[in-house]
Amino acid sequence: MQEKEFDYINVIPLVDVMLVLLTITLTTSAFIATGVIPVELPKASKSHEETLKTQSVEIDRTGEIYLNSRPVTIEGLRDSLKPTDRSVPVLIRADRGIALQRFVDVLDVVKNLGFKRVSLQTEQRE
Repeated sequence: MQEKEFDYINVIPLVDVMLVLLTITLTTSAFIATGVIPVELPKASKSHEETLKTQSVEIDRTGEIYLNSRPVTIEGLRDSLKPTDRSVPVLIRADRGIALQRFVDVLDVVKNLGFKRVSLQTEQRE
């Protein structure tokens, strides 16, 4: 019995793989473009932005703490901020759905270390 040669190349598996790769690329690029940590900011009458080099402390919806986009504990936050110059501004971004105590714990660490320029990022009220 003689084998028949292929008359065409089946491209359907190639298209399937390419669609999966496209989906992965679009999903990760959307995550990168919107920011590292999803935080739903509380509303305020004005939006204030710091343009100086700041230390950024973020608290997400679950109460996890991040210093400059790296996860830390309260003790880790204290240890990481100790060598920082006290004149550097500290920006706190806290999700509006977190427990108030978690925010107070972070603010307490920052204030006890002697930082004077501490601000809370909010969104402008519509």
